[in-house]
Amino acid sequence: MSAPRSASRAWTRGCVRYNDGVSDLKGKPQVVAAPARPGSGEKYLTPQGFTAIRDGIKRAAGGAGAAVVAGRLPPWLKARAPTGAGFARVRGLVREHRLATVCEEAKCPNIGECWNAGTATLMLMGSVCTRACRFCSVDTGNPHGWLDPEEPENAARTVELMKLRYVVLTSVDRDDLADGGAAHYAACVRAIKRRSPHTAVEALTPDFQGVRADVETVVDSGIEVFAQNVETVRRLTHPVRDPRAGYEQTLEVLEIAKRRRPEVLTKSSLMLGLG
Repeated sequence: MSAPRSASRAWTRGCVRYNDGVSDLKGKPQVVAAPARPGSGEKYLTPQGFTAIRDGIKRAAGGAGAAVVAGRLPPWLKARAPTGAGFARVRGLVREHRLATVCEEAKCPNIGECWNAGTATLMLMGSVCTRACRFCSVDTGNPHGWLDPEEPENAARTVELMKLRYVVLTSVDRDDLADGGAAHYAACVRAIKRRSPHTAVEALTPDFQGVRADVETVVDSGIEVFAQNVETVRRLTHPVRDPRAGYEQTLEVLEIAKRRRPEVLTKSSLMLGLG
C-alpha cells in the first residue's frame, strides 16, 4: 500500500538526490544529480523516483545516535581492491544489462575473487529492499511497485554471455508487491532457461510472507535449487532479522517448496559469529 501524500512529502524532505555509476543503469537515468554520495543511514532519491536509506536502517548498540567506532581489521580479514580482466568483464556485463548483484549491494569482500573467476550472484527486482535486517548492507525503502520489465531478458542474456553452468538468483524483499515479486522471479528463471537450457538455476528467495501460492510460483518455474535462509539461530532471529521475518516462517517456506516439488533441492544457510 502506498504511503499518503503527506507522509511521502515528510519522507522525502531533506533527501539527497543520488546518482552513481551503478544505480543509474537500473532504471531511467536521473536527470538532476547531486555530486555528494549519501552516507550510510542517509536518505536519498533513487533514479526511479522513490526514496531509500543507504545501507539500510541500523540501530547502534548504544541506542539511537550512538557512535560506532570501527577498529583496524586484522590482515587475514583484509581483501585487495578488486581488479583484473575477469572482474572488468563481469562488471561490464552487469552495467550493460542494468543488473544488480548482491556482490556489490551487500559489499561482499570476495567480489574480486568471484568476478575474476567469472561468477556472480544476480540480485533481482532492483537494489532497494523493503526490509532492513541489521546484518545487511542493502539499501532499504519502498519502491512503490517499480520493476524493470526488461530484467528477465537482461538476466538471461548475461547468463548466456558468461557461459554459466550454475547461476544463483537472489533478490531484495519486495513487500510492496502483491505477490512479493514471485511472478517476476519466475519470469527471470524461464528467460534464463530459454537461452541456457543446460544451466542449473538456484533461487535464493525472500520468504514471500509465507504465502503458499507465491512460493509455489517460483518452485514451478524450472529451478533446480530452492533456497531460503534462516540467517541465524532461533534465539537471535529478532535481534538480527527484520521483524517481518521469522525462523518458523522460513522453515515453513522450505517445507512448502519441498512438498510442491520433491525433486527440487531445498537449501538454507546461516551466519556464524553473531552470538
